[in-house]
Amino acid sequence: MEINEMKSVIEGLIFVSGDEGIELKQLADVLGLDKKTTKDLVEEMKQEWQKQRRGVQIIEVAGTYQMTTLQEHAPYFEKLSASPTHATLSQAALETLAIIAYRQPMTKTEVEDIRGVKSDKAITTLMKKSLIKEVGRMEGIGRPILYGTTKAFLEYFGLKNVEDLPMLTDSTNLKEIEEEADLLFKK
Repeated sequence: MEINEMKSVIEGLIFVSGDEGIELKQLADVLGLDKKTTKDLVEEMKQEWQKQRRGVQIIEVAGTYQMTTLQEHAPYFEKLSASPTHATLSQAALETLAIIAYRQPMTKTEVEDIRGVKSDKAITTLMKKSLIKEVGRMEGIGRPILYGTTKAFLEYFGLKNVEDLPMLTDSTNLKEIEEEADLLFKK
């Protein structure tokens, strides 16, 4: 295997080892190299990445190699993590969010009854993006979780409170509700 290919494998191994990191001995064993050669390759990579001004770096922590982001980029990562919807939401997530926003607090089963399909993934996505949260438990068998919108939801859509959501009338049909939700979520 050529040097660039070995470095590529090292990069992948360190990446997949995640927060746990990977020890030099294990790295060398997987590559079929001695520890000194492996350490030299890692040190070369560290210098090359620094010279190239890459967004990630290899560090050694407690005898393991880990891949981390650069400290000077921390303000950007904080902005990203503070943005509840830095990625677009699927149609299922949008429908689920609209249902919860208008009828909160609601259980997953109640959402699924309205949508007519499973909503586990959509609810998980909305929770990860901090647009909904657990607001309590329903009384009764199994005490299912109740979901409601969050402050981040209100901030994102520029609402003072959920009463500021556009009004739905009794004559509003499903198509109109979907169009209303689409307009709200395109803000």
